[in-house]
Amino acid sequence: MVDNLGDIKKNLKTDKLVLGTERTVKLMKQGKLSKIFACANTEKSSFEDLENYSKLASVQLVKLEVPNDELGIICKKPFPISVIGLKK
Repeated sequence: MVDNLGDIKKNLKTDKLVLGTERTVKLMKQGKLSKIFACANTEKSSFEDLENYSKLASVQLVKLEVPNDELGIICKKPFPISVIGLKK
């Protein structure tokens, strides 16, 4: 898990991270993502949608062990973040 957070922290200063479920799903459908990170308390229905779309798009889905408020802090944002996409 630490490696996954390392991926997020490493790409914070680049334009490779996409924050938010809607934007992540949109880019995943377009085939522009290589990996998706979901926080520990992502809504069940949203996580199931992400699982289905990630299988169809052959994108790796990683469930993090941190809640959405901590993920927001890690990304240096003043709001909680549930889903992050990593562009190719």
